[in-house]
Amino acid sequence: MTQYEPVIGLEIHGELLTNSKMFCSCSADYGSAPEPNTNICPTCTGLPGAMPVVNKKAAELAALVGLALNCSINKHNTFARKNYYYPDLPKGYQISQYELPIAEKGWLEVNADGENQFKVRVRRVHIEEDTAKLSHEKNYALVDFNRAGVPLLEIVSEPDIRTVEAALDYATKVRAILRYLGVNSGDMEKGVLRFEANISVRPVGSDEFRTRTEIKNLNSFRALVRASQYEIERQIKIYEEGGTVVQETLGWDDVRGVTESQRSKEEAHDYRYFPEPDLPPLQLSDEWIESIRSQLPELPEAKTKRFISDFGLTPSEARFLTSERTLADYFESVVAKSKSPAKTVHSWIAGEFMRYLNDSGVNIEDVTLPPESFAQLIDMVTDKTIGASAGKTVLTELFKNGGDPAEIVKEKNLLQLTDVNAIQEIVTKILNDNPKEVDEYNAGKETLFQWFMGQVARATKGKADPNVAKELMVKALEERRK
Repeated sequence: MTQYEPVIGLEIHGELLTNSKMFCSCSADYGSAPEPNTNICPTCTGLPGAMPVVNKKAAELAALVGLALNCSINKHNTFARKNYYYPDLPKGYQISQYELPIAEKGWLEVNADGENQFKVRVRRVHIEEDTAKLSHEKNYALVDFNRAGVPLLEIVSEPDIRTVEAALDYATKVRAILRYLGVNSGDMEKGVLRFEANISVRPVGSDEFRTRTEIKNLNSFRALVRASQYEIERQIKIYEEGGTVVQETLGWDDVRGVTESQRSKEEAHDYRYFPEPDLPPLQLSDEWIESIRSQLPELPEAKTKRFISDFGLTPSEARFLTSERTLADYFESVVAKSKSPAKTVHSWIAGEFMRYLNDSGVNIEDVTLPPESFAQLIDMVTDKTIGASAGKTVLTELFKNGGDPAEIVKEKNLLQLTDVNAIQEIVTKILNDNPKEVDEYNAGKETLFQWFMGQVARATKGKADPNVAKELMVKALEERRK
């Protein structure tokens, strides 16, 4: 039986974090608009005679993304009209870029199978304007133009992706880069970042590009994975049954878990692109491009490699910490203030720290716990001033009410019991009070050991040094076997 492989290309649409819209001075913050159709003007509603003016900040952010994706910046780039009719497009065309985008011919390293990396080529990065928002009622639709004209960035990959897992990794890394650069919030539940997947399948070993379909408006990583996997399986089934895949645009029904035909797939000529007569070309100097390049921060991939080499973290540990710039910065701040190993700091952040954030619904950007306080707490556990259980108690208190870790330990009487003689007395008493359990343990029921340790923890209210207690318990039980 013929084995097939997918051929995947992704288009990623992200709204740019600018104060004003792409071609007018209206506020781009449509999410905070008091009511529909308030952040509008003749330009973004397409009234006759209104002239567009390019948003300088949007061009700067687009160039920044292009450089982060290893693209070449076109010093001469132009705008074009993309012509099509839809109720959310007030002018009857969208101002976009076509032949000469602001950036092109880039690449991004992607994990093929969790270990091996390969480069996905980035065909182009261009800027355009977003459409209005449609609300469909039973017998009519409402149009809100607050979103019309918001700056939109489109990142188009070449069809270099061969697995759904690699597609997910590519999309995840692009989102991380956009957030690192501060050009997009990455809040997909708000619709500010959307994916479109172009998918075809072909026999393994073939270089042929077969008929492809495009799945539009995937607004989550989960939707991207499920829709892509479904479409791959659907196309393979068609070929195995001797059928032909139809080139078409598809929607994704997340409830039913199927793709649905929306219309025949458009080609570029269907949009009748032609140069935008109301906007001159953007002429970018070498000096301007270098000034944008100087704004590039350390990006996730470079930061991941540095965390591995400088802090001795594993690749998975480093990738977790660098997934968000704020998290990576917080980690480094704690490490700088702490005497504990970086791996210990990672364990606390990946464990109790993130558990509290997830349980309380707090974003990393909203954390008020000072890095120096967290570092002090970690060091107190590392040097056995307090136990791990007490450390969790102190961390919760720091999150809720702040304060000084040492004072909290003192107020709550959490100092760790390390006195060997005191712990020995407790161990001896527990064994004397529970002869039946001791006999069962000596008869081979070794699972009781954890029960004995639990009794020590209960007797000391979790303050006994677990290593000392374990050593004394092992020794005491061995002596009673003789």
